[in-house]
Amino acid sequence: MAGPTERERSAEADRVEAEVAGRIAPSPEFLDRVAQVRAELVQRVTAAATERSSPLVRALVAGSAARGTFLTDRLDVDLFLLFPPDLPKDRLREEGLALGRAVLEAPETRYAEHPYLRGRFAGFHVDAVPGYAVPDPAHPLSPVDRTPYHQEYLRTRETPELVSQVRLAKAFFRALGIYGSEAKTEGLSGYLVELLVLRFGGLQSLLRAARGWRIPVRLVDGGPEPPRLPAEVALILADPVDPHRNVASALSRRNLAILILAAGAYLAGPAPGWFEPRPVPPMPRAEGLRRMHERGTHVTSVALPRPELVDDTLYPQVRKAERAIADEVGRSDFAVLGSSSAVDPRGVVVLLEVAHARRSAVRPQDGPPAGLDRVGHFLEKWTARDAPVLQGPYVAADGRLAVDRRRDERDVESVVRSSLPRLALGRDLTPADLGAVAVRPLAETDETGALGDALRELFGKRLPWLPSR
Repeated sequence: MAGPTERERSAEADRVEAEVAGRIAPSPEFLDRVAQVRAELVQRVTAAATERSSPLVRALVAGSAARGTFLTDRLDVDLFLLFPPDLPKDRLREEGLALGRAVLEAPETRYAEHPYLRGRFAGFHVDAVPGYAVPDPAHPLSPVDRTPYHQEYLRTRETPELVSQVRLAKAFFRALGIYGSEAKTEGLSGYLVELLVLRFGGLQSLLRAARGWRIPVRLVDGGPEPPRLPAEVALILADPVDPHRNVASALSRRNLAILILAAGAYLAGPAPGWFEPRPVPPMPRAEGLRRMHERGTHVTSVALPRPELVDDTLYPQVRKAERAIADEVGRSDFAVLGSSSAVDPRGVVVLLEVAHARRSAVRPQDGPPAGLDRVGHFLEKWTARDAPVLQGPYVAADGRLAVDRRRDERDVESVVRSSLPRLALGRDLTPADLGAVAVRPLAETDETGALGDALRELFGKRLPWLPSR
């Protein structure tokens, strides 16, 4: 019996999306409350600026809270405090934090490129972020200076129907685990989602286009493409208010590939479950050990102290450390099958899966071809009484001299420990005392939140919409 046609699947997607859109849409009363809070926030902070003779140029609430494109259970109100472009950065920080403290309850200082405040106002989480009121968004002085222009660009183009489609798209991407541009997620920012929905006219149209994408994807409207691109670039979409900026720079190739595959799978079988969050619990160490034994492999862990860094600074360094350790172990004649890393308040964990816990005692060492002057030096070195030679010197099949050297460090943990002093683990991640780094087999590793998350990443690889095995 033939399956449903494309038209029938599209009609089913329309039905599913209408049901989900109605369920996730904020009520008119809630939207009115958000609007009142936005107005009161701006009024209060403007009054505080007048009271302290602050050089505030403009305060505004921007982002999804201003456009109604938020998911109700993920609503943070972003209050931007914009100052004259000639204000020194230390004064910008001082004035921005002072005004934030004047209006927020229980304010906490957070850090991105410069400090901002997170607190509460009328029951909402609010981020008070200082920036500059620049006349041209193509020449920002801080990362948030384009925000008022983003707000105006989208506000004048998004209809109520598109706002509903944006919410659907955010729910869809969140269920896949790829919504959010922070370094921990490397997914789609809210602004990128809104631009994509605006560009294609809705979620289904976006997914129909996406299922045929090939990475890297260039959504470029005319003009020459950039002649050179970073090797890891996934998607290129120019910021409409600053054509020199790629809105999708935070999106990883892995997450874009998930989007592409999910687009095809959803269009082939639309269902409400595609929009439901899929909690992925940490993997207990016992389950990790079971899977390791099932696979016949060996897992070693590297536990490092957590430096006092914000996540967007920490996670790139953690991934750099993971790559550095895996590459070194691979160069040391171990078959590296996979690696993962995770962070919790207690520390950083890097896991490495190798085919075997120990490498052979033999390390072949190539020498010079017969006839070269340095043959004598090679023979002198490797015929010495204390030379760690298991066999040789001898002539290999290619005509070069060779020896089989004896290895002292054979298990992967010893190799990792000895290599740590020369590895670039990240500017802030390498502790002053390498004795603070614990390198152990998985069976001897402490059970922590970071270990559970790293084990899930290492042994829980599966397309997120498929049922767990």
